Amino acid sequence: MTHPYIPNTEPVTRAAMLEEIGAASVEDFYAGIPADLRLNRLLDLPAPIRDEHGLIRHMRGLLNRNTDTTEALSFLGAGCYPHHVPAVCDEINGRSEFLTAYAGEPYEDHGRFQALFEYVSMMAELLEMDVVNVPVYDGYQATGTALRMACRYTGRTKVLLSGEILPDKLSKLRDYLTPDIELTDTLDETVGAVYLETPDMYGVVARNPGERAEAAHACGALFVVGTDPITLGVLAAPATYGADIVCGDIQSLGMHQSFGGGQAGFIATRDEERLVAEFPSRLFGIAPTAVPGEYGFGDVFYDRTSFAVREAGKEWVGTAAALWGITAGVYLALMGPEGMREVGETILANTRYAMTALAQAGATVERHDEIHFREFAVSVPDADAFLADLAQRGIFGGVRISASEVLVCVTERHSRDDIDTLATAVGAVLKGARA
Repeated sequence: MTHPYIPNTEPVTRAAMLEEIGAASVEDFYAGIPADLRLNRLLDLPAPIRDEHGLIRHMRGLLNRNTDTTEALSFLGAGCYPHHVPAVCDEINGRSEFLTAYAGEPYEDHGRFQALFEYVSMMAELLEMDVVNVPVYDGYQATGTALRMACRYTGRTKVLLSGEILPDKLSKLRDYLTPDIELTDTLDETVGAVYLETPDMYGVVARNPGERAEAAHACGALFVVGTDPITLGVLAAPATYGADIVCGDIQSLGMHQSFGGGQAGFIATRDEERLVAEFPSRLFGIAPTAVPGEYGFGDVFYDRTSFAVREAGKEWVGTAAALWGITAGVYLALMGPEGMREVGETILANTRYAMTALAQAGATVERHDEIHFREFAVSVPDADAFLADLAQRGIFGGVRISASEVLVCVTERHSRDDIDTLATAVGAVLKGARA
């Protein structure tokens, strides 16, 4: 059926496209998707709205059905977090010279290139690493790319995942590493990378991570650490305990949750040419110009990228997350070392306060004796019913991670009163469940 808003829906056009690529039907494209993941029916779409006013009214009606995490008391995390976003972050990333500059070139885009140089410089200082990339699409991709970098560097095709990882992230890693890199449970001389995430999916900070680094290096593997940069005002930088590559997401540095979040991934390494050569993403630095003695901000080692070598590139790289790098740079410049320390201490204190408050309310807090940053899990009789009951009280109580586990997120944005409100509601819900 032809649709006014969906291109190439005319039957003649669709048939010509299928013939050109040698496909018998559109269904051929979905052959690799398991049947239980397919909708197996037409989308439930309204009749096409052909006037602009009617279309706007319809879309506003749909959007008004959403309740975002600033309108309700929210403890949602699990990869996209409700941190405070200073107004200056939105002010700067909304400026036309940053917002509309997609790729650009050094001779026409000095402001944007300098802003990204400042971002990577501050990230390098925070991470205690030498080289940081222009952001990739999200932390999941950054992790997959970091592990591929390690395997290319070592010439090996196995990765050992150490610690707890969110199911969605693990699924992404399996997709990204398939088909030529294998996940293994055994550390030996065939492993190219050992990956540790700290804090892990439960918010637990790893104990003695340096021992894992030593074990990885003893087998000739690189030690890759996933972390969140907002932790590094209070936690040791992974480079200090032996990380060769550090990766993660920068959403916590000045980006709203935004119905899924402004996600962007970072990768950082030491300044070793052979290791830097494995970066597929853009790197910005100070580069000489055509005028002797003059320098500007631009791409470094550009011939590594798929922009330069196209299909011969080690991985494909895009540019869509550069705006979030500028945003994170604004956040880091505003906070400074002292501000990062203060926000980290606040999150640590709020997390422990919430764990204690929910335990006193009758919840079973998992891994209570471990150090947690921002997140912790509680065991409940029925996670779905538990969260539904809290939602009826105007609270987004957390993220379901299993039938009996809920992941609760607490940041610097939550007051003690907010946490007490959650604890009171949790106590009432659990009492009702036991009645």
